[in-house]
Amino acid sequence: MQRQSGPINQHLVLLGGGHAHVHVLKSFGMRPVPGVRVILVTRDGETPYSGMLPGYVAGHYSLDECHIDLGRLARFAGARLIRDEAIGIDRASCTVLCAAHPPIRYDVLSIDIGSTPRSDDVPGAAEHTIAVKPIARFAARWEALLRRTREIPQLRLAVIGGGAGGVELALAAQHRLAELKGDAVEVTLVTREALLPSHNARVRRLFKRILAEHRITVLTGSAVINIAPGVLLCANGRRVEFDEALWVTEAGAAAWLANTGLRLTAEGFIAVDDRLRSRGDPKIFAAGDVAMMVAHPREKAGVYAVRQGSPLAANLRRALAGRRLRQAVPQKRALALLGTGDRQAVASRGPFAAHGPRWWQLKEWIDRRWMRRYTELREMLPEPGEDPMRCGGCAAKVPAAVLSRVLARLEPATTGAVKIGLDGPDDAALISFRGAPPLLQTVDFFRAMVDDPYLFGRIAATHALGDIYAMGGAPESALAIATLPAARPGIVEHDLFHMLRGGLDVLEPAGAMLVGGHSAEGAELALGFAVTGRPLPGKLLRKAGLRHGDRLILTKPLGTGVVLAGEARGLAPARIVESALSTMLQSAEQAANCLLTHRATACTDVTGFGLLGHLLEMLRPSHMDAVLDPEAIPALEGALPLLRRGITSSLHADNITALAALGAAAQTHEIAPLLIDPQTAGGLLAGVPSWSASACLNQLRELGYCAALIGRVAPLRGNEPRVHFEAGAGKLLPEPIAAK
Repeated sequence: MQRQSGPINQHLVLLGGGHAHVHVLKSFGMRPVPGVRVILVTRDGETPYSGMLPGYVAGHYSLDECHIDLGRLARFAGARLIRDEAIGIDRASCTVLCAAHPPIRYDVLSIDIGSTPRSDDVPGAAEHTIAVKPIARFAARWEALLRRTREIPQLRLAVIGGGAGGVELALAAQHRLAELKGDAVEVTLVTREALLPSHNARVRRLFKRILAEHRITVLTGSAVINIAPGVLLCANGRRVEFDEALWVTEAGAAAWLANTGLRLTAEGFIAVDDRLRSRGDPKIFAAGDVAMMVAHPREKAGVYAVRQGSPLAANLRRALAGRRLRQAVPQKRALALLGTGDRQAVASRGPFAAHGPRWWQLKEWIDRRWMRRYTELREMLPEPGEDPMRCGGCAAKVPAAVLSRVLARLEPATTGAVKIGLDGPDDAALISFRGAPPLLQTVDFFRAMVDDPYLFGRIAATHALGDIYAMGGAPESALAIATLPAARPGIVEHDLFHMLRGGLDVLEPAGAMLVGGHSAEGAELALGFAVTGRPLPGKLLRKAGLRHGDRLILTKPLGTGVVLAGEARGLAPARIVESALSTMLQSAEQAANCLLTHRATACTDVTGFGLLGHLLEMLRPSHMDAVLDPEAIPALEGALPLLRRGITSSLHADNITALAALGAAAQTHEIAPLLIDPQTAGGLLAGVPSWSASACLNQLRELGYCAALIGRVAPLRGNEPRVHFEAGAGKLLPEPIAAK
């Protein structure tokens, strides 16, 4: 990965992860532009290659084989990844409006969001059919249909749309479903026009024969005017009954484009010139299905979109440099290779037509070669002479041993107002002034572990609040401290606002008001919060207090440290990273309340020192040992495979000293490295009486936590706490002991 050096002067925003933008990302990764930050705004973390979709439906490719990991590609490009959906553009302020982010500023904007089949003009289409685009949603519905096939004695599939996409999908679906159900499949292709109107007569005759050979009924001249559950109604009076229907009609543009003031075509697509620049705004470019080159119109086909990537990348570079743009006129004719579902294809170009397996082989070679350009990326390693990649988040903490030695040397003074402080450290300090309720105080600060400043702000605030919740408190106020890299004032303002807005969107719903803070210029993005709260009426939760027989409950799975370390090296798939980030954003508030309700005896939040390090912080003041069930410890998807590959976070090596508390056999167990993985905004770890553990666990899961009962507390056997492994260590007795 090429790293940005020097101050940031311009933002290039790529809106959408279409085929052309995939090439732009690769281009800027190979040859970055100094002073330019590339920002990719995309709803999905993976983008499909449309040319391989019929092969996926037919069962020839897995979903992974026909998708590009945008997170990994963005990391390679040194681009900031914003996972969100655009809902508008404010051209006056040069910002992209998003569904779940503050406005994102741009100096140059490129739009490649694709298109969607038009269904709004046919009542019932959106509710009762599966739209092929967006493909990510289509894939989930298609997989669900495959699972349901056994429940349907005679499966009737309707495909609406007689263009290339509809014909290919009808044949691909018939091939896959026939493999599962034999002759118990009926596929009907419904189109308002003739079959394949944009192709020559020879191609149309070929497909008429091929569709008949595959027993697919073709209804031409049958415009669908209404769709009720299980039935299509056509303008010519035809009724087509179905169990599932695929909507593959003429493509439409995003509705919000109509409110941008950009020049659009009659169909709603962005009108661009022969340089892929908007005809109404020189700062905006567009490519792929969302755009139409007015002087050189072409049909909506991936064969044109993929070829726009190179000229788009070149003209974006020129626009950023204030140089003259180059023409990007598409070819008049392109070779179309249309799959027939059975590893054969039809070749179509102008008057030419041919059919057979060799055309499928050519199509597969072209498709796989294109995919390899954007999936076979080198591992993100430090440049020669550079330090190893350092993690952000809680994996960037000072090691526990170093921190302990420093605090021991400081010998800080004490005062009667400090009820819990450095002499008996806990998750938060407890301050009590005469005549006033006691206060909880804590602070957290770390450098960014994600490129999205708004998302980083949310994670940082969620993490900071964890210390208050771990002690059974309620947050009331917060101070922020932020550092930002050197950049133009407008860019610094943008990033600082996004970070603090993200923090506020977590703090304010929790009842914590932002009351001030401090900001400074630094080498990289970093953020923290000093939070003040109050203990809730009743028992104050502390790390000490575990009792023999208590069950140990963990409210979140482990693995954020290794997943983020893997992501930094381009080795963690987007869906795994997204799952980890979702876990980090889950508030501990409801979990803490649940633990209090079920009489938790002790509690802490699992953060930088890993589960084992924080468990030892509970065992030492409690004078107890612990017995863990290694099979019960929850792990994030992908965490253990990454650890097996030797991927670890920056703090992992320093946390290894905690493994000394394990027995020799336990230290070599597969789960052992996960126990010292540093967590950012990790779960709560609590001791709960055995008689209430089952009810507590059930309630936590009902609240949406991936909670687990991972072990029990045992009597101390030596001078120092030990942690033992035992299968079923957390299980309860058949007859739970009643509370006294």
